Amino acid sequence: MYAVIFSAKIKEMDDEYFTTAKRMRSLAIEKYGCTEFKAVTEGNEEIAISYWPSQDHIRAWKNDTEHIKAQNLGQERWYSGYKVQVVKVEREYESHT
Repeated sequence: MYAVIFSAKIKEMDDEYFTTAKRMRSLAIEKYGCTEFKAVTEGNEEIAISYWPSQDHIRAWKNDTEHIKAQNLGQERWYSGYKVQVVKVEREYESHT
C-alpha cells in the first residue's frame, strides 16, 4: 500500500474549490482505486492523505485530465505553494477501545 501526502499553503478558497475538491475525492475513489482520502485545513495550511494499492494507481490518478485541470486551478488560484510525497506504507496497526 502507498500513501500520497499533499500539503499546501492556501492562497484562496472559493466555492469552486470546495466543489472541485469533492469531485476529485470521488473520482480518486470511484475510478482510480483510492482506498481512503482524508483532508484537513488549519489556518492557511491544508494536508490531504490518500491511500492507494499501487504506484500504477497513483500515476493513473495523477494523469487524469480532470485532475490535471484541478491541479492547474490549484496552482493558479487556490495555493501559494504545495508539496507532494509518495510513501510506501511499511506497517499498519490500529486499536479500538
